[in-house]
Amino acid sequence: MELLGTLYDTPADRLSAFVEERLQPEGDWKEEVKDAWQRIERFFREQCFRDELVLDQEVRVLKVVKGGSSGKGTTLNYRSDVDLVLFLSCFPSFQDQAEHRGSVISFIEKRLTECSRSLAYSITVIPRKETTRVPRSLSFEVQPTRDSEAIGVDVLPAYDALRHFCPDSKPSPEIYEDLITSGAPPGEFSPSFTELQRHFVKSRPVKLKNLLRLVKYWYLKHLKPKYQNAALPPKYALELLTIYTWEIGTDKSDNFNLDEGFRAVMELLIEYENICIYWTKYYDFQNETVRIYIKQQLKECRPVILDPADPTNNLGSKKRWDLVAREAVRCLRQACCRTEDSSQGWNVQPARDVQVTVKKTGEEAWTLSVNPYSPIWKMKAEIRRTWGFSGQQRLSFQEPGGERRLLGSQQTLAYYGIFSKVSIRVLETFPPEIQVFVKDSGGQSKPYAVYPEDFIYVLKEKIEEAGGPYVEDQILTFQNRVLWNYHRLSDLQIKDCDTIILTRS
Repeated sequence: MELLGTLYDTPADRLSAFVEERLQPEGDWKEEVKDAWQRIERFFREQCFRDELVLDQEVRVLKVVKGGSSGKGTTLNYRSDVDLVLFLSCFPSFQDQAEHRGSVISFIEKRLTECSRSLAYSITVIPRKETTRVPRSLSFEVQPTRDSEAIGVDVLPAYDALRHFCPDSKPSPEIYEDLITSGAPPGEFSPSFTELQRHFVKSRPVKLKNLLRLVKYWYLKHLKPKYQNAALPPKYALELLTIYTWEIGTDKSDNFNLDEGFRAVMELLIEYENICIYWTKYYDFQNETVRIYIKQQLKECRPVILDPADPTNNLGSKKRWDLVAREAVRCLRQACCRTEDSSQGWNVQPARDVQVTVKKTGEEAWTLSVNPYSPIWKMKAEIRRTWGFSGQQRLSFQEPGGERRLLGSQQTLAYYGIFSKVSIRVLETFPPEIQVFVKDSGGQSKPYAVYPEDFIYVLKEKIEEAGGPYVEDQILTFQNRVLWNYHRLSDLQIKDCDTIILTRS
């Protein structure tokens, strides 16, 4: 059967056929890769470290895991890439891996050269670029037959952080604590989480994998050749962005139109400056160290695409997304993206809705979902409908260890770097009332409505009514000055949104 033309010339309603005829791995290719993979895996598992000392010790290969497109089940028929992650006994921690990985890679290169004949394939080690950084992998090519295309292989020695891998359960939070406190560069130890990365993609529906192949083909055939010397995002970043697009656009359905999905990915790429994507499948906000780190990551410059298996690996960081967006605009003008009814497209916003818990003194907390790019005044309108406010509505939030901040009506949650669960406090004021924040010894603060002419004693009564210490047990200070009961707030130069410190006597 004659193959279809290029992707851009393919009508949108023929994209499914394009994937099946052009992008699915062919039988002969599958057998070649399978045989090569088995021989190489056997070499590393049984032969590479046998009867040899590395770092003055015997090294055991705990397991060999296949990563890359082959491991995830998203290989294109004309191109193969195989990542082999070797989990070794000589790496009992992330620190040991960082310290000894260079020596181990040098040893593997020597053994591979010595034993290449036993693999029955032509092996070519790819020279490493000159750099001051310790290499993360050894790259080589395998030529199965004289007429076949070479198979690229990256071997990555790694610490077995997950030990007993269980794909459907969260790893211990202590593993991610160790990862974060190791102080290594972002994503340095991602190979240790290959099994999670692979399962995250491999467990998805077949049709989604076809969409992933289509996006990767676009990336490799239409983007990569055009900007060969640019720092483009890795393929894995586009895979994750595509998975996110499918999750939001179809509510994780395995029955969708491929052309609509491809168009939705291109439309999302154009909005790269607003993209903030993360998952909580393998790590979440329960552990304090992990929570603080993730929230800091989410405040980074856009786009943010966090590796679902490794919170230190922001795949959107420091790459030329502007070039990707430029090519996405061009793609949307082509036949492959033109549909008869564009209104049937997916509605995918560049970040997930944020779960906001609204608290008001004396009322039961209330939770709502908010688009992080929606103006705060829209959230205020919902709150007003719920509690029937008639006065001025003041919303504020406090990050752990930070000061309480007011949320401006014309701003968005994204403006304040809020992309995950947050608790806000709502206070109703009637001019000339002002709002002051009172912070306790634990660092938590609450808002109170007071008049500038009120005595400090009045504020103390409000604190007691809200469940705080008795009036006589309170010591209030402002700018390191003790506030006496019968001084007025205005006389003490206390203004709207100032913070007063509360301690017990």
